[in-house]
Amino acid sequence: MGKIVLVTGGARSGKSRFAESYAARYGSNIAYIATAEIHDEEMAFRVSLHQKRRPADWQTFEAPFDAHGMLALAGREHDMVLFDCLTLYVSNFLCAVDNADMEKTGLALKKQIGLLLRQAQKNEGTTVFVTNEVGAGIVPENKLARAYRDLAGLVNQWVAYDAEEVYLVTCGLPVDVKKLAENWEE
Repeated sequence: MGKIVLVTGGARSGKSRFAESYAARYGSNIAYIATAEIHDEEMAFRVSLHQKRRPADWQTFEAPFDAHGMLALAGREHDMVLFDCLTLYVSNFLCAVDNADMEKTGLALKKQIGLLLRQAQKNEGTTVFVTNEVGAGIVPENKLARAYRDLAGLVNQWVAYDAEEVYLVTCGLPVDVKKLAENWEE
């Protein structure tokens, strides 16, 4: 059964850099699943920064949608898969579906994340998911932005539940929150 690691933090917290270091330290054959879509110059710049940091021998898979298929493909040939990032994946999903019924949208997203988690567990190696903590700021002013914030928070909880390790990165410092977490369910 594959190992799941979740790395979370705020914007510019150092989470992607930590996840990359983690992958390089524990993986020997590394795949990178990129979920970003480039729609403007600012996003192109951000993507280029990530690309420049990655070693040339890491294989990149583009997966803005239906990432479980790419995760299956990457997992067949690699012992470490770095998935960056879940919150962009959620954003892509929300922008591609009819959001008239947010309950229905949430259920469809839960199904997609379930497929992703099951595939990560089927893979032989480790999957490191990067995500953002988006709920710690101000309440967004519009319905779709609030739904995004809420769904991203739920996705983080679903993945954290299945993860063996969960790191919160703040100010460039990773903290293993799964080790520190209280088990309230017992």
